[in-house]
Amino acid sequence: MKIGVISDTHGFLDPRVEKIFTGVDHILHAGDVGYASIILELRLIAPVTVVLGNTDSDLDYRLTETVELAQKKILVHHIVNPWALSEPVASLIAKQQPNAVVFGHTHKKFAEMVNDVFFFNPGYAGKPRFGTERSVAILHLDGQEIRHKFVPL
Repeated sequence: MKIGVISDTHGFLDPRVEKIFTGVDHILHAGDVGYASIILELRLIAPVTVVLGNTDSDLDYRLTETVELAQKKILVHHIVNPWALSEPVASLIAKQQPNAVVFGHTHKKFAEMVNDVFFFNPGYAGKPRFGTERSVAILHLDGQEIRHKFVPL
């Protein structure tokens, strides 16, 4: 199964995302969406699971979502520090026991196993600013394996 992963669009959906996500089975948006219209555009490509980011005060999404795709449980939450989990996030992980945690917020790519959980941040996908590296990602869920590929914007 092929999953498109995006975060921190901050009101801007790069036109290249449609082509990059062509053929994905599902899209995960890890918060700081900006405008609900971005999710509507992404839903034209594939079903979307989305969470609130810290700048999404006007949107009606949940802080955390858990989705099962290709027999993998994925927890999506905007602000996560894999090395120092907040109590609420640690509790969610303990309760849900996901295979992967997808997050955003830092605007930096991240892909590491921590305590047998794959933590993944696709990076920042919003408008170019201050020379910030921008990216989205593709997750491939194949049997027991989760493979990732970062795609620069």
